[in-house]
Amino acid sequence: MGSVSLPQRRAILTGGLVATAAVMTGCSTKTENTAAPKAAAVVAATPSTSADVPPQTPRAVFDRLLEGNERWVAETLQRPNQNVDRRKSVAAEQKPYGVMVSCIDSRVPPELVFDTGIGDLFVIRTGGQVVAPVVTGSVEYGPLTAGSPLIVVLGHQSCGAVKASYKALKEGKPLGGNLQSIVEALRPAYEAISKEKHADPVDAMIRVHTKLTSAALRSNASLAPLVKKRELAVVSAYYSLDTGRVEVLDGRPSAA
Repeated sequence: MGSVSLPQRRAILTGGLVATAAVMTGCSTKTENTAAPKAAAVVAATPSTSADVPPQTPRAVFDRLLEGNERWVAETLQRPNQNVDRRKSVAAEQKPYGVMVSCIDSRVPPELVFDTGIGDLFVIRTGGQVVAPVVTGSVEYGPLTAGSPLIVVLGHQSCGAVKASYKALKEGKPLGGNLQSIVEALRPAYEAISKEKHADPVDAMIRVHTKLTSAALRSNASLAPLVKKRELAVVSAYYSLDTGRVEVLDGRPSAA
């Protein structure tokens, strides 16, 4: 995961775990903050501070990411922190301002979707953005060691892992090998959407699973104290392959 400088404020977590959890200083960009053309957004981003000022709060990171997504949709990418100087500047240590939990799908590259660069995001990708204990540890790494104040659980349209799991659960036919572990992780979402009819049950399952995953992370023993103090927010979101736009499902951090 690379070298990470320790935050200066400490949070005592449940179960006797003491973890560093400062509001991190973030990573500066070298790109001028030119205003991107406004696109019709599912969720409008509140204008953040200059791109040269690192986002330090959950809401500031949230706004930075949504602004980047608007540039992605509008094809006005700034491509911040994507040069040799940036690579060299973070070689000794990193302070990513966000954690992204997303699917392995090749059509959903988080760094591009949010127009970010080197050292800006911790990215954890699994089939169907499924979170198991070792994955949870990877998610915790950002907030507990680098003070990353925002976690985004990013589901997406036409997720193959969810589609295969839905079919396996509906037909009662387990998938081969370790793929069945993904199916079992998605079972709660399948059971939730099975209680009523949906025009597109797979899409409904994607959205429910994304929200269930973010809710589980919010109540995680190590992360919950940070969430309670508003030093960390966990957002669930949905990415459209058709439009490139990110829709926030729940967990939007407050402006305070």
